[in-house]
Amino acid sequence: MALARISLNAPPIIDETKAYLAFGKGAIKKLNRELKSEKGLIREKAAKALTDYLHDHEHIAEAVHEGVTNSLKFLLSDSRISCRAYAAECLMIMCQHALGRKAVVENGVLYEFYDLLKRSQTDTVRMNTHQALELISRIPTGAKAIAQAGFFPLLVELAQYEITPIKIYILETLKHCINMDTKRALDAGGIQIFTDLLYDFSEDVRSMAADNIYRLCILARGKQEVLEEQTIPDLVALLQDESNEVKASAAAALSVICTTNHGRYAALNCGAIPSLLELLDNENSRVRVNVLKAITSLSETPEGRSILLDHLDMIKPHENDKNANVSKHAKTAVSVITWKP
Repeated sequence: MALARISLNAPPIIDETKAYLAFGKGAIKKLNRELKSEKGLIREKAAKALTDYLHDHEHIAEAVHEGVTNSLKFLLSDSRISCRAYAAECLMIMCQHALGRKAVVENGVLYEFYDLLKRSQTDTVRMNTHQALELISRIPTGAKAIAQAGFFPLLVELAQYEITPIKIYILETLKHCINMDTKRALDAGGIQIFTDLLYDFSEDVRSMAADNIYRLCILARGKQEVLEEQTIPDLVALLQDESNEVKASAAAALSVICTTNHGRYAALNCGAIPSLLELLDNENSRVRVNVLKAITSLSETPEGRSILLDHLDMIKPHENDKNANVSKHAKTAVSVITWKP
């Protein structure tokens, strides 16, 4: 006859690392209480359970209403690494929703993020925090709050040393913040760091670095700094990059830098025109548009116009390009090149 044996192990469907959920609306209230528990294991279980629960965006509004944002804010400085990681992940999930982003900004959670971005934290904690920060920066009020909270110097510094996946989130965050406060990004030494990143092995990083240089050069100070940092030769070299996105971003940066005489002559001396002409037939419409913009700027110098007059046959066919934007910029380029006083 078979004997009944009771296993000492938990059933396979039970996850001992998660807190038990209450039914319905009681779930968030119970988890919120446990997030404030004096016992580290209970806080950890509650935070882990919350990461799964918040994936249903209907629960985010409920979590905000119950004050979970503040509970997670205090958990970010918890002595347990796992608690900090789960809290950062919960906030990252909440920041995927407009209501969650607003709650994070209004409850001052940004200031708690600052220490979590430093290299002394684990990769998981830093990754979750950077993802949350990037999501917040997508809205104007969020990008402005990040800039005003003094994140520029830290983010610009971290862009040099972080692992590539995190570096991409940093550059994306900086892109949104630069649009809101270009001056602070320049004060943080953005041009110098982004110039160094033009040599990065990742094509995404190279493209985003060139794109951020473009945004910084909207100001006259940015155009002056690229001359001082010798950025233009690097941008011209990127026109030969294998990636079309990198080529497009480099051409865009050159197009705005070349709106000044110093920028135009610096680009001409680096041999920008031959490299730009080679890209006129690129299959990527963004590359063609930005190349035509840069060519138009360079043709405003006598030397540039003289060279480009000999290559009008390469530009004119694009007046009938199937892409309306390319066609418009080709007509503008031809008009400027053939202009006579």
